[in-house]
Amino acid sequence: MNSRGRFIHLGSKEFLREYRVRHPYVAGAMYKGIASAELVIAMASQGMLSFLGTGGMKFDEVERSIVNIKQAAGADKPFGMNMLSNFEEPEKETALIQLYLKHGISVIEAASYISISEALVYYRVAGLTAGPDGKPLCRNRIIAKVSRPEVAARFLSPPPDDKVASLLQQGLITPAQAQLAPQVPMADDICVESDSGGHTDQGVMTVLFPAIRLLADEYNRRFEYPRPVRVGAAGGLGTPHALAAAFMLGADFVVTGSINQCTVEAGISEDVKNMLEKAQPQDMAIVPAGDMFELGAKVQVLKKGTLFHVRANKLYELYRNYDAIDSIPADVISKLEEQIFARKISDIWAETEAFYRRHRPQEITKAASSPKHKMALIFKWYFVHGTRMALRGEQSQRVNYQVQSGPALGAFNQWVKGTALESWRNRHVVDIAHKLMQGAQDHVNQFLLTEV
Repeated sequence: MNSRGRFIHLGSKEFLREYRVRHPYVAGAMYKGIASAELVIAMASQGMLSFLGTGGMKFDEVERSIVNIKQAAGADKPFGMNMLSNFEEPEKETALIQLYLKHGISVIEAASYISISEALVYYRVAGLTAGPDGKPLCRNRIIAKVSRPEVAARFLSPPPDDKVASLLQQGLITPAQAQLAPQVPMADDICVESDSGGHTDQGVMTVLFPAIRLLADEYNRRFEYPRPVRVGAAGGLGTPHALAAAFMLGADFVVTGSINQCTVEAGISEDVKNMLEKAQPQDMAIVPAGDMFELGAKVQVLKKGTLFHVRANKLYELYRNYDAIDSIPADVISKLEEQIFARKISDIWAETEAFYRRHRPQEITKAASSPKHKMALIFKWYFVHGTRMALRGEQSQRVNYQVQSGPALGAFNQWVKGTALESWRNRHVVDIAHKLMQGAQDHVNQFLLTEV
């Protein structure tokens, strides 16, 4: 039996107060609006934090979504926007931050960052004011997703001096804000991302989380921040047992992702949701990341029912082994055109060239002098194509679907098997949040409050 009257509180009470939420539970962003406005509205309306998946969305789409969320859920409800690293086009980061500042977005989820960009510093420092006691108050909050201690250290540190000085010189921040900047960390919260869908280092939570938790404790002591940086957990969270484990490791909050992609509110095709609801933990694969193809970054995708993982890895193998499209043997080129692309490479290049001439002409200039770069641009077309087909639900192209997802979804599917939630048509992001948190609470109480 459980001891009467005893109750183990999960997560950080400060997190609840800071974001005005009911649970230390966040629905994380998923790119291309898969974490949709509908998903954010559903969570915000019930007093839970979530982030719009702005990566790959056009600015006007993001702005319309912000307006819709505020109108449907209320401007005072908890919600935020995703901020995906864009090291190739930093000006787009700045433009997106300016959009967030224009609409008073008070929290962003920073993802895929290796270093601190000037746009992130702009958002953070532009929201600083001095409180009655002279200590800094942070109006613009950042939850940073990290999977490496060295990246965590950058978000645990104050904004870089050189970037603060640059912003001051441009007149984007005030002298008073520049003076306050060294007193605050770059992020209010660090989210330790273990093995997850999408971009992943395939970290193990029981190894990675304690390492970064200890690092955060060290930095909080060193800098004596007015408010210590909290540390949450993400990756592999698909059952109450997994959430309970994260909280017992010391997580101040948890962030879910893959499981929310297979819900009514998710902004992806019904065909993909039909595939996802049948996935098991072993039905995932690691492939090159299309947006960071040349760097060898990896993402995790659904492999069951598609050939995307095989074909994507083949393209990267060819990129590693050859210096130009023209160097690849003719019989291999024929197989690429017939079995993977279903198009002539010359046609793919024509489409790719037209796109980059409109949006990033410097890439075409680089391709003209670097055949290997031209090959990379051609191969990256396939990754864009796979995502586009999955979002649309083009069933004739199912073998080419790129569906970024992690094994947590397979564990979730096993947990709900035989219940109403076995069908994605009955899965709502808010209901899942409540059931997982209640289940985690029960699980912790069962094991920690049981009398011997």
